[in-house]
Amino acid sequence: MEDMFRFADAFGPTRVIHIYRPALALKAIVVVDNTACGPAVGGVRVAPDVSVEECFRLARAMTWKNAAAGLPHGGGKSVIFGDPRMGAAAKENLIRCFATSIVDVNDYIPGPDMGTDERCMAWVKEETGRAVGLPASIGGVPLDEIGATGFGLAACVDVAREFIGLDLHGARVAVQGFGAVGKHAARFLAAKGAVLVAASDTSGTLADASGLDIDNLIALKAAGQKLRDYDKGQKLDADAIIDVDCDVWIPAARPDVVRGDNASRLRTHLVAQGANIPCTPEAEQVLHARGILVIPDFIANAGGVICAAIEYRGGTEHDAFAYIDERIRTNTKAVLEESRRSKTFPRAAAQSLAERRVRDAMQLRRWR
Repeated sequence: MEDMFRFADAFGPTRVIHIYRPALALKAIVVVDNTACGPAVGGVRVAPDVSVEECFRLARAMTWKNAAAGLPHGGGKSVIFGDPRMGAAAKENLIRCFATSIVDVNDYIPGPDMGTDERCMAWVKEETGRAVGLPASIGGVPLDEIGATGFGLAACVDVAREFIGLDLHGARVAVQGFGAVGKHAARFLAAKGAVLVAASDTSGTLADASGLDIDNLIALKAAGQKLRDYDKGQKLDADAIIDVDCDVWIPAARPDVVRGDNASRLRTHLVAQGANIPCTPEAEQVLHARGILVIPDFIANAGGVICAAIEYRGGTEHDAFAYIDERIRTNTKAVLEESRRSKTFPRAAAQSLAERRVRDAMQLRRWR
């Protein structure tokens, strides 16, 4: 068993919960990291190869994300060990079983993540009485369906590009992970004049220097097909997405896809982190040394959790988009201006912003 306390610091985690229901094939981990700003919000991830460490790192990213966004929420995360592509009946049974196991974890509000969606959150809500990212049919603002995270990423890129003199009209975009986040980021950036030149999923990388048809790719994926099934473009290995020559590179899949051993292969000017912890600290140092601007995950991809927080308080889709645009633009500008002024990494500037807000909230709590 991993040593739970080796992750602990002044900010958390508050709780690490292991769930094991062998009769129902449920094995899961919940990390409630910090609740100084309010009850923790964080997604439920389904994947076969997760760990306590990954769950903690994702929960901590949510603590910083919620704090940086000025939300009245702390950070949490849960991971369920399993194949996200399991049958619908099996997934419903697994998610409902997980939900009944966290009924008493009242300081954690689940949301959708990799391997879960709005429908899954409806099951969680029915079992626990709390969830975000719900279907519109039961009063939710379906953040994945409307592309809240992708919308925020586009706003972030629109601000960041000014700091490197990049014109979005004609800017070449590559998306690693053409799923709920990546496809919408591509769509919203295309609306600003950018061109999608490469995209990847688990089947491989699809590339075309003249531009890919985003609507066709979204329709392809909605039909249950993979990018390799598309009849146009160059077909490459999934890992080849990192070698594509582009202006904006968006990692929107798993953690640690850019590491010290492959960061030198990136050929871009700007990295906007659509996934949580997609780059290792060593990779960010390599990219910074190469003059590539990297916008940290908890600044760039906060659109989804902002939408979730607005929904939780009864807000509308219009309310969510307005707040996402204002908050992400303001935070991106503040972080990059501070990074430029202090000559520090953008992540260091962002971390300082988030930590300050959490520390201030902790001072108001009885138990710090």
